[in-house]
Amino acid sequence: MADAVETALLVEEFDAEQITPVRHAVSRSAAAVGLLGQRLEDFVLAVNEIVTNAVRHAGGRGAVRLWTLNGILLCEVTDKGSGIPAERLDGQTLPPSNAISGRGLWLARHLVDEVTVLSTPAGTIVTLRSALAG
Repeated sequence: MADAVETALLVEEFDAEQITPVRHAVSRSAAAVGLLGQRLEDFVLAVNEIVTNAVRHAGGRGAVRLWTLNGILLCEVTDKGSGIPAERLDGQTLPPSNAISGRGLWLARHLVDEVTVLSTPAGTIVTLRSALAG
């Protein structure tokens, strides 16, 4: 069996002022490893939604880490907020049209191949995955 090959691409802390620079850095890094076209745009939008959620709902800051592992592009967004409410964790149900928020996780789940969420009262880790062309 071949060993796993992990390549670190980006590690950044962010707050509200860094949302746009982080989005651009994710876009450049993802494109550099071969995520292109609509899949690139979808991945970057998904990351942007999760980063924005961390800023808006989890204390205003967080960290993003981007890497590849065996042909998969992964992005982990962490925050130190109080966690995602249980009714929002599944991310499968579109919030009602009159809801003020709640679409970010839902949208991310529809833009990338896989989203996992580990949410506790001490913070949340959202990991997004998209296969690279290969």
